[in-house]
Amino acid sequence: MKNRIKTIVSMALVAMLVMGVMGCGQDKSVVKEFSPKYSPDTEYKLSVVGTYSNFESLDNAIERFYAHYPKGEITYTCLDDYGNAILNALAGDEAPDIFVAQPWMIGNEKYDSMFEGAEVLSDSELEINLDCLRPGVTLDMENGEIVALPIFATSYGMLVNMDIFEKEGLEVPKNFEELKKVCDKLKAAGYESPVMGSNTTTTPGIGYSFAYPMFANTVKGDRSVEGDLNNLEPSAGEAMRPALSRLKEFVDYGCIDVAKCSAEIENDYDAVILRFFEGDVPMMLCSGDVVSGTKKRESKSEAFSANPFKYDFYVAPSGDKGGYYMDSVSILFCANKNSKNLDMTNEFMRFLTSKVELGLMAEKKRLITPTKDYSLDEVYASLSGFPEDRTINVRDIEILDTAVKQFRAAAYAVINGTMTVDEAVANYGSIHTD
Repeated sequence: MKNRIKTIVSMALVAMLVMGVMGCGQDKSVVKEFSPKYSPDTEYKLSVVGTYSNFESLDNAIERFYAHYPKGEITYTCLDDYGNAILNALAGDEAPDIFVAQPWMIGNEKYDSMFEGAEVLSDSELEINLDCLRPGVTLDMENGEIVALPIFATSYGMLVNMDIFEKEGLEVPKNFEELKKVCDKLKAAGYESPVMGSNTTTTPGIGYSFAYPMFANTVKGDRSVEGDLNNLEPSAGEAMRPALSRLKEFVDYGCIDVAKCSAEIENDYDAVILRFFEGDVPMMLCSGDVVSGTKKRESKSEAFSANPFKYDFYVAPSGDKGGYYMDSVSILFCANKNSKNLDMTNEFMRFLTSKVELGLMAEKKRLITPTKDYSLDEVYASLSGFPEDRTINVRDIEILDTAVKQFRAAAYAVINGTMTVDEAVANYGSIHTD
């Protein structure tokens, strides 16, 4: 296994980076500095392992931590084949002090030992105030303990070119009827495909970004269907019908030209971003992970560099009363309770757990903050105050990946005309998912 290693070394000059950090749950107008538990002369070495080859937002957080504890060293290592490598790393002689966990690992027996070896962050003795976190992104264990700190959240929806909407005198649609009316006006103004996206079976693709949150809301409303969905029972396919029917209506009405998307967007990441930056796409379906790549690609787009525009992220307005917000965790941090420097490991975790620190990390990565305050990155401002009755989080549904892949494949088939909605519903459990 080949590991790519990046080391961040403490520097005295970072002392000037000391900033006021708001404590979790504090009003934004009240600034409360992080209060170190230990002497600034404390010497320490900590190691962090994860999945990102380039983790600039962590680099910056480490530098801010050095402002309080300048006589230390924190190293970050990106592990290839992380799902297997992390178990080997934790069992080794040089086990990391902090390690990344991913949501799909929780509940998977393969990783039980990993979470059993994680510090209980909700232990009051650690004084880690978790109140700033949205309840929907805290992945509690079966006993109610919290052993993983959500670092980034993500969702599914659409990038909106706000300059186009201002130019055409339009408001961003809030529900499906408004979407149809807005698309009519945009087409009349010369925009051939008011909505675009990648025509793929992947999570940033058209079908998933637009319709999966609606499907998830159906399951949230009747969780009795979860077992059959996860067991790939054909009868459970009926749960897909409302979302697939709306997806078909979305395409048939002409809100999106699927053929144009296929011709002009060759993949579900770079091509989506760069096509959106051409400046003539009012709405681009995507995931939050795609949005995370926009900041770095602004300068790579000649069109955007020449004619920059304001853009924001919105939930796709698929429902009659509005869209559905999938409040999903992207990655989490765990502290190794067997750390050789557990006090400083927990101190770093305590430092991170504030709406400012987590907000700054999310803003740097341009992912969604896991805190209650969306204000640090205006791209996601539309998510602030989103109605709870149309929000779906990890506590609300338990749909296995095999079931998710069936929905993605069904959605792809429906928008490309290779299956009717009736056929997709009837063939649930046996739809080809490659």
